[in-house]
Amino acid sequence: MPYYENIFVARQDISATQVDALADQFTSAIEGQGGQVTKREYWGLRNMAYRIKKNRKGHYVLFNIDAPATALQEAERQMRIHEDVLRYMTIRVEELEAGPSVMMQSRGGRDDRGRRDDRGRRDDRSRRDDRDGRSRAAARDGGEQPEPSKEETGSSQEEVRADTATKEGDQS
Repeated sequence: MPYYENIFVARQDISATQVDALADQFTSAIEGQGGQVTKREYWGLRNMAYRIKKNRKGHYVLFNIDAPATALQEAERQMRIHEDVLRYMTIRVEELEAGPSVMMQSRGGRDDRGRRDDRGRRDDRSRRDDRDGRSRAAARDGGEQPEPSKEETGSSQEEVRADTATKEGDQS
């Protein structure tokens, strides 16, 4: 039988136990058609990228399914009809993952991250380039500074030459 991964998103205002009952309903629909759900993961209430039917969050559930296409079609039909399911997506895969999904592995939380004070002070960080492309360190060390372009000064080269000729004429 082919393998599938199915994810559905349920509305934010139902409880986790109602989502579990909803997942049980879809599992029984698949098993009633001769398939089986090998793995089921509840990812929790998560923020969505954009609103779907006035919901900003949703309960996410993942199924790994080993079933014929007719069983999957029946489960998708029930997901489409049910008013608590906002979205669902089914993908056919070559093989099913045995361990926890990437979403469950990344649930380590804040303990895995370093503390803020371990990052160092702002002064110790590498210097960023100024707007004109010179680094602050080069400007501080007296490095060569490029001549300003015509766009930066707002004058043409002829005006600059005429201005310098006038200044030289005034000095003699």
